[in-house]
Amino acid sequence: MAARREEARREFLKASAGLGALWTGLRVVRPQVLGAEGKTPPSDTVLIGGIGVGRQGRGILAAGRGSKVIAVADVYRKHLYEVAQSRGGCDTYEDYRKMLERPDLDAVTVGTPDHWHVPCCLHAVEAGKDVYCEKPLSLTIAEGRVLAKAVRRYARVFQTGSMQRSSFHCRHGCELVRNGRAGKIHTVHGACYPSPWYPEGLAAEPVPEGLDWEMWLGPAPVYPYNVNIHRPRAKPGWISFEPFSGGEMTGWGSHGLDIIQWGLGMDESGPVEVWADSADLRSQVHYRYASGVMLHLDSGPAGGGIFVGDKGEIMVTRGAFSCKPKEIGEAPITPSDERLYFSNHHGENWLDCIRTRRRPICDIEVGHRSCTVCHLGNIARWLAPRHLKWDPDKEVFPDDPDANRYLDRPRREPYRL
Repeated sequence: MAARREEARREFLKASAGLGALWTGLRVVRPQVLGAEGKTPPSDTVLIGGIGVGRQGRGILAAGRGSKVIAVADVYRKHLYEVAQSRGGCDTYEDYRKMLERPDLDAVTVGTPDHWHVPCCLHAVEAGKDVYCEKPLSLTIAEGRVLAKAVRRYARVFQTGSMQRSSFHCRHGCELVRNGRAGKIHTVHGACYPSPWYPEGLAAEPVPEGLDWEMWLGPAPVYPYNVNIHRPRAKPGWISFEPFSGGEMTGWGSHGLDIIQWGLGMDESGPVEVWADSADLRSQVHYRYASGVMLHLDSGPAGGGIFVGDKGEIMVTRGAFSCKPKEIGEAPITPSDERLYFSNHHGENWLDCIRTRRRPICDIEVGHRSCTVCHLGNIARWLAPRHLKWDPDKEVFPDDPDANRYLDRPRREPYRL
């Protein structure tokens, strides 16, 4: 990013020195050029492109200070026009792969429907771009691991959009859990997020002008256009349909189960057993961790969990945490206690890490592991009431070919990974 442009700048200065054109007498310099008064120097400005700029894609495109959006890509020309107009003009592309060819592009945000997350992110990291990907990270466990390996291979900075990690309430609540304020945790309760279903029986409707429906479907099976598939949520939206998403199990679950994983210290691991009471889309799901901790998706809060220990309970969710008894949450976290990764702005944490090359708060491995717990919940319902053993190191169901066939799914030609 800045290093590449700085190298080019130095080469330019070397070439110009012999011409005596360095303007050594010039002394008046605008403050923003030097980065004074909180301004970001141009050499440190992260140049961003947005892939998928519908509702959610526009939100994550505003990553934070010190960035500039120079291009956007979307299969719907209406979205491209609206975003370009709102930003006073930027380059637009109907094929994101063309945008990724730009050498001046440092990073991209990916706000497509879920079934496009991994293909877009793979192409981006292969093109040398850093990535902010909206959660959930993946459509399947297997493709999530493929992406995680690629991010490491190409040494990219990758932020998963599980932005609750960058909130005070979730971080502090998980610090209370990790430092034993509720004692030894034995049970966690999360929300019973519903699984997806198939969009059968929807009538074919005219494709809106300017929408490339074939490209929107991409690796998913072919379905005729219907507004109830095209819209993201409600009535019911693609997030409810299995070809395009893991349902709210991966939608809201990627927030809630991510916080539970954080509180349990499982960022690089996961449960060892999972089962569901029935195949119902809203059936309760149960997980067992190697430590003996039981996680039940039953009546817990959406976006978090209730951690139950031998000294009390700590509830952690979006915008709030609470303790029973309340006294266990009153003692401050001390310097000798375990401290969790601090970030007060998810997008700016990503931008800072692009400059420093550190890993962000919701790095690729974190995003993959939390999303895997969501996928396991869906698989448990599809195979209910069987108890499934899970190996979080090898990421397989040991000696269980019936379960392992759900680790990935077929993709249409030519949209293979």
